[in-house]
Amino acid sequence: MATPIEQRLEDLETHLKTEDPTLHDVVKIFRELDEVAYDLGILDEDESYATRVSWWPMISILGTFSAGKSTFINDYLGADLQRTGNQAVDDKFTVISYSEKESNTLPGIALDADPRFPFYQISRDISEITSNGGQRIDAYLQIKTSSSDVLSGKIFIDSPGFDADSQRTETLRITKHIIDLSDLVLVFFDARHPEPGAMHDTLQHLVTETIDRPDSNKFMYILNQIDITAREDNLEEVVAAWQRSLAQAGLTAGRFYRVFNPSVAVPMENDKVRERMEAKSAEDMKDIRDRIDQVSIERAYRITGALEHTAKDIEHRLVPQIEGLIQRWKSRTFRWDVISLVIIAAIVGIGCYTMNVLEKVDLSTTAMGIIGVIVALMVHFKVSSSVARNILDSLNYEIADEYSREALMRAFKKNTTFDRTLFMPFISTPVGWGTTMRRKVHGILSDINTYVRTLNDRFTSPSGRASNGDEEVKG
Repeated sequence: MATPIEQRLEDLETHLKTEDPTLHDVVKIFRELDEVAYDLGILDEDESYATRVSWWPMISILGTFSAGKSTFINDYLGADLQRTGNQAVDDKFTVISYSEKESNTLPGIALDADPRFPFYQISRDISEITSNGGQRIDAYLQIKTSSSDVLSGKIFIDSPGFDADSQRTETLRITKHIIDLSDLVLVFFDARHPEPGAMHDTLQHLVTETIDRPDSNKFMYILNQIDITAREDNLEEVVAAWQRSLAQAGLTAGRFYRVFNPSVAVPMENDKVRERMEAKSAEDMKDIRDRIDQVSIERAYRITGALEHTAKDIEHRLVPQIEGLIQRWKSRTFRWDVISLVIIAAIVGIGCYTMNVLEKVDLSTTAMGIIGVIVALMVHFKVSSSVARNILDSLNYEIADEYSREALMRAFKKNTTFDRTLFMPFISTPVGWGTTMRRKVHGILSDINTYVRTLNDRFTSPSGRASNGDEEVKG
């Protein structure tokens, strides 16, 4: 009978066979990397690296209250799915998924219990920061379905206002989870509030903490509802104020988009101003839509990139860290062993001398030596165990990243078992690592490169020839 994680991967492969056969092959590479991690002890056997990425193209919509996020989604879908208004209209994260049937709204448990969605078992994360734990999942998440064709093959996530006071800690935690999984992040700001300096906290989380990410190119910063500036024709001033605030938050490069929805725009009496604003908004909106359409392509490269990063991270970061922990364990244990041996030798020596002088006990030097060795071994096992526990405790403070901390703890425990304690002087390589395993990782990286070339063949043709080898028709 298949374990839950095996069943989950089989379900994923079954779905990808129909949805994207090329990604189906990537699941097999994830399985191979899982085996490496299982041997090293950095991954529980009921987990898989494949479950740490979203296999569906995902676009998240972040921003402040009333920044026009829901209006943008409704306009993109061509349907009034999300409620809109000048006040906060929804305090939940809404996952929007395609369905051929009529629109429905489902509770958060539908996401938490379904491994096909990126919020599978998110209640475990929420339980760490809330008093009621997973029982409150419905307070933070919901799912809505839409039959809009433009949504097919994608997942949208509409967030509550980022400047919310209620449930703020939970909102930040889930927002970080969303950002990590998203292929594209649209960050909306409200042009109707031209005092961006007053939003320092929001800019900190939406800009400052994202610009240094290795995937920072997936963020698009959008100044929405610029039609409000039409009455005084001060668009440039509003944009300049926002650009200064974004620069102060650290965003000094990249494009800043300016849009509005004509269907809900304020009347513009000046035709030239209206035409200029509509033209600029239409141009930027087209770029945003084009980027959304590219998400399906970027998804394949994102997943491949995550797989490559994980494989390299194991060899170049985790394994050296495990080796460092083992060396720390050995050196500290050895130091205490020396101290213990000196004390034991002194006690044995004094004992032998005392017994010989008093002639109370007839024990040979050999017998006393054997007793000393047994005591020394017992002390050695006790000391090594104590040192290992101290090192594990220190990892809670030394390593902030939860996944890395748990991985190192598991691997370190696997490397400090009773048998390895006994042969400690001869230990230098972590359990599960060696020439064969290193070659396996290199083979995985080679398979990834081959897959990337396959992707490139689908979307590019540097030689000027079609992917089937026939010359492209040139007009």
